[in-house]
Amino acid sequence: MRSRDGNHSFTLRLCSIILLFSLALNAGEYLISYKYIVKNAILYNEHLDIAKSMRPCKGVEAQILILPAGKDKNFQEIIAKNREEFLDYIHKLGLDIRSSDITTNNQIDSTTVITLRTTCFKVDFNDTFVKISHLKQPQN
Repeated sequence: MRSRDGNHSFTLRLCSIILLFSLALNAGEYLISYKYIVKNAILYNEHLDIAKSMRPCKGVEAQILILPAGKDKNFQEIIAKNREEFLDYIHKLGLDIRSSDITTNNQIDSTTVITLRTTCFKVDFNDTFVKISHLKQPQN
């Protein structure tokens, strides 16, 4: 026998889908990469890429950073507001550093490139803060 609303199972499915999507928006995994280039003691380029991961990331939570979020639920805006603190956190994770010095006609051409390779981070949004966890790959 059908319920008064006509289709009880459809209503139940719709509510569960809405609940799952609302939970998915509050947590996620992001891929982040960072590159910092200095040429002859002058900042040449700095680039921070943030993208939502399309596949689940494997790894264990290694280091955690907690940032104030306020009402923002956009991860990129939160990072933009707390850029210095986030960059300090990234530097503690370990970066690749390449440096080259070339001398031509008594002039030194120096280039330093600091890079964080694309790394997965787990991000949990709470009422007033965001918890960012670096997902470290398990060693075999």
